[in-house]
Parts: sequence; structure tokens; C-alpha cells
Amino acid sequence: MRHCPRCGGPTGAAPAVCPACGYAVWVNPRPTGTVIIVDGDRFLAIRRARAPREGWWDLPGGFCDGFELPADAAVREAREELGVTVELGAFAGMYIGTYDYQEEHLPVLDCFWLATITAGEITLDPAEASEFTWLALADPPEMAFATMDLVLRNPIVRQSSVRLAM
Repeated sequence: MRHCPRCGGPTGAAPAVCPACGYAVWVNPRPTGTVIIVDGDRFLAIRRARAPREGWWDLPGGFCDGFELPADAAVREAREELGVTVELGAFAGMYIGTYDYQEEHLPVLDCFWLATITAGEITLDPAEASEFTWLALADPPEMAFATMDLVLRNPIVRQSSVRLAM
């Protein structure tokens, strides 16, 4: 950050402290909520329809709004991206990652839950995803974000015995 968002004065390195008004800007990770929908030995993946990492396999999820809890964001994002209602199961992990946005390399705090579809049929939002598929948990491809690669290797996810009731 080169200028104070409060008064416009020049700032230094993080934490950026404005010498004019004393306002400090910290580069804290932005929280996300993501679901891992598992059916036996496979998981649901969506292909990203936009940058960053357009065309890569992704898990349904996204950034928290304002004061939204990550678990609530995970449920909301599944509804928005997949058109379904999910119920969260076990917490699968929390990882620090990165997200490139507006030419900035931002830190994120990615939170993951196992989830089950409880209502609806998968209907993708074309602004978010171009397709979906079921991929093998035992041998997932490289995902859009490194935190997804990490969580998919987590024993909580690998040993899940969830079966979809669809």
C-alpha cells in the first residue's frame, strides 16, 4: 500500500503507517469458506470460469462477506456456485494461502468443511464455473490453489465415508 486509505498520505512497508495521520494498515489474511462434497472415494470439483486460475479445477467456496462466519460463507458459496443446499460436516482444516487480485498477491485464510448436498440438483453459475466432475480422492489433479491440494491430502477428507443421498 503506497497511500493511506484514510487521508491519502504516503505510507511505508507493511504495516503501512501513515506519517500524516498515524493510520496503520495491516496485511491480514482474508477468510474464506469452502466445501468438500465427497461421495465415497471421489469428490466434486468445478472448473473455474474466471481469473485467477481460470480453467483449473476448484472446490466450491469463496470469500466471507463483511462479518460473515467462514462456515456460513461455505454454505452460501455452495448455494451460489452449485445451486444446491448443503449441510456441513466435519471441519477439514484451515490453511494460509495466496490469491492474486488486482495485481496484488493477497494472503487468505482458507477454511474447509466436508459437506453433503441436502436439497437441489447441481446447476452451475456460469460466471463461476464452466463444468463439474467427480474426481478420485486417491489421486486428485493439481487444484487451482495450493491450500486445496493440502486439504485433499488431509486424513479427515481421505477417510471420509460420506455417501451422497441423491
